[in-house]
Amino acid sequence: MAVDSLPEIGLGTYENTDPETCAESVETALNAGYRHVDTAEGYDNERAVGRGIRRADVDREDVFLATKVSPDNLARDDLVEHARASADRLGVETLDLLYVHWPIGAYDSEGTLAALDELYEAGLTRHVGLSNFLPEQLDEALDRLSAPLFAHQVECHPLFQQEELRAHAREGGYHLVAYTPLAKGEVTAVPELVEIAEKHDATAAQVALAWLLGKESVSAIPKSATPAHIRENYGALDLTLDDADVAKIDGIDREERYVDFEAAPWN
Repeated sequence: MAVDSLPEIGLGTYENTDPETCAESVETALNAGYRHVDTAEGYDNERAVGRGIRRADVDREDVFLATKVSPDNLARDDLVEHARASADRLGVETLDLLYVHWPIGAYDSEGTLAALDELYEAGLTRHVGLSNFLPEQLDEALDRLSAPLFAHQVECHPLFQQEELRAHAREGGYHLVAYTPLAKGEVTAVPELVEIAEKHDATAAQVALAWLLGKESVSAIPKSATPAHIRENYGALDLTLDDADVAKIDGIDREERYVDFEAAPWN
């Protein structure tokens, strides 16, 4: 029986393009306890991710595997073709979650979302998701999709808290998946996080992840190719923040995005 719920923490693989390093990081993560692996057609590493899953001492049905179709391939027929190609590269018959990577390029709400429905109904993907959508785009998608929206993936961390999109996910009954949850390493220098980390004998990265994982409907996919950091990030599951800690992080008054939409490689 495949995993049907979304594990709280997953391994992000963006920019992990060396085939052996990527496969090793996936294998390391799964053997350390991760059960959620996130990739994308545009990351150019799906074959390596699939190889890492097969090499790990974990059954495939215990791994929640997500990938994304790139913006240039979101026309209805193209999306179906490219989703099947992703599954082939990953070496799986069924994806656990298939995302529309960005609502740009060839994205057309009617045709693109109809293709997602088609893939869901055909059983190629067990769940459908969106990524980098604005609230009004989410509302339109929810009106058009027949399949239930399972997840929306966006940049989210203590320096870019995404309160509106987190509320939208709670109210819509779907998951918000936080990418770049460590703000490209910047969380390690945030005084509030460092102070809380010292209090709990943890790291600032673990504090940032624990804060995210404590939010309703939120999962996180920190990326790393370093075994020690992969294990450190997973340790955030064992960290419990108290109400004062959470309030202190909630009160960080910064809105700093580390992924530039305009500079995205698909533009």
